[in-house]
Amino acid sequence: MAEAAGLSVLLFTFWDDVATLTRLREASGHAIFKGDKGIGRPDAPINRRDKNVRSRLMTAVRFGLYLLDSIALRVVVKRALKSSADLIIFDRYAFDELANLELCNPVARAYARLILRLVPRPDISYLLDADPVHARARKPEYPVEFLHTSRASYLALSNLYGGMTLIPALPADEVERLVLKGASTIFGFNDDLSKSADAAVEKRCCA
Repeated sequence: MAEAAGLSVLLFTFWDDVATLTRLREASGHAIFKGDKGIGRPDAPINRRDKNVRSRLMTAVRFGLYLLDSIALRVVVKRALKSSADLIIFDRYAFDELANLELCNPVARAYARLILRLVPRPDISYLLDADPVHARARKPEYPVEFLHTSRASYLALSNLYGGMTLIPALPADEVERLVLKGASTIFGFNDDLSKSADAAVEKRCCA
């Protein structure tokens, strides 16, 4: 548990702290689809093949894995809410998995609605928008065409969910300001959260 501005904060990373069978998923993904490993950089681009593989078989596999992850997420959140933390933050959430589905498909949409009902609903959820071309230049891992598709999936999921706070593609300092402004509105922090967040808050779940 970390301390920030007088608050005790629990920070979870979805892949490391929630997702199930991660080693198997990574190993099988590289073995089957022959994608590159690592993190892409402007001076060293890579070609990942995982979430951009959208065959019917992979969709069925994702349905099973995402259900397991959603059950695990419920357990993690339940335990976190029993802790003494003032604030619980998730770096990514179940939304990031559902965005890998073809939400134009009615079966995928019905499945996404099921998962959204199953997982705990955060008090505030941020969707940080990004220009696909700029995102590819900064972190070259997937084709630009897929990044456009992924962006459309996130926006479709936001409409389906009906509760995400959309942050447009802006400079980092402006994005930070908007994120903190949203948090101060929901949790009752001081207006300038970056300078002072000493006001007491209820124990809540944030993603």
